[in-house]
Amino acid sequence: MPVLEVGGTHVTAALVDPASSHPIASSVTRRPLRAHAAADGILDAIADAALELPAGHRPHWGVAMPGPFDYDTGIGLFTGIGKFESLSGIDVGAGLRQRLTGRAERLRFLNDADAFAIGEYRAGAAAGHDRAVCLTLGTGVGSAFLSAGRPVHDGSRVPPSGHVHHLTVHGRPLEDTISRRGIRTHYANRTAPADAHDLPDVHEIAARAKQGNACAAEAFRYAFDALGQALGPWIERFEATAVVVGGSMARSWDLVHPAFATGLAAAGGADVPVLPARQPAEAPLIGAAHWAQDTPGAR
Repeated sequence: MPVLEVGGTHVTAALVDPASSHPIASSVTRRPLRAHAAADGILDAIADAALELPAGHRPHWGVAMPGPFDYDTGIGLFTGIGKFESLSGIDVGAGLRQRLTGRAERLRFLNDADAFAIGEYRAGAAAGHDRAVCLTLGTGVGSAFLSAGRPVHDGSRVPPSGHVHHLTVHGRPLEDTISRRGIRTHYANRTAPADAHDLPDVHEIAARAKQGNACAAEAFRYAFDALGQALGPWIERFEATAVVVGGSMARSWDLVHPAFATGLAAAGGADVPVLPARQPAEAPLIGAAHWAQDTPGAR
C-alpha cells in the first residue's frame, strides 16, 4: 500500500506491507518540503517523493496531512497559521492525481495525528486498547481519541473536533503553554536572555534540564504538568485505558512523563498508564495505509 506523510519541513513516501503492517524499509523516501513555497512547488515536491516509490503498487494511497484541511474533499484550509498558506482553497487531491498519472486512482486523506494514533493502535503502544488517547508533542500538540482504532471527532466525550489543542489551561489556549514557543517563552521568562538570538531551542533546554539546570527543568515541569491538568478530565470522560505519547518532545521522556503524570493526578481523573510510542517514526505511515485500506471513498 503506497502512503505519504506530509509535514511542515518534509514529505515521506513509503510502501507499507499489509501483512506485517510495517513500511518496507527499502521503499521509504524522505525529502525536504518548503511549507512557504507556491502551491505548484509544494505539490511538485510531494509528487516527486511519491514517484520515487517502485512502480507496480496499487493506485490507492493513504495521505497523512496536517490541518486545517478538508480531509473528505482533499482541499486545503491553511489560512492564518503560517504554513502551506498557498494550498488554501487548492484541491490537493486533484493536483496530486494529475502529477501521479496512472499511479494514483484513489487518495484517502487523514489528519497526521490521527494517522500516528491508528499506527500505534495497529502496531504500537495503543494495541489492545479499545479506547486510547494518543498525543504528538512537537511544535504544538497533536492528538487523537481512538475508539476501536477509529478517531472520534465529535460528541460530548471528546474535546471540540476531537483535538486537545482547542483546550485552555491556566486561562490561556493550551498551545500557549504546551508547544515549542510555550516552553521557550517560559524558559526565557525565568532566565531573561539578552536577546532572542540567545534563546535555546527545546532540545537544548531539555539537555540543560538533564544537566541540572533548574530553570530548564522548571520549563518542562510547568508545561507537562499543565498538559496533564488540561487533559485529565477528558481522559476520564472518554474512559481511555491508555495514553500514548510521541513526537520530538517525547524523546525527553524522563522529563515529560513525571510532570505529565503529576498533572493527571492533580486533575483527579482515573489512573491511566502513560506510554511512550513504540513506532514513533513509522506510526503515521502505518496509520495512513490502514486508513486507505479500510475507508471507502476517494478524492
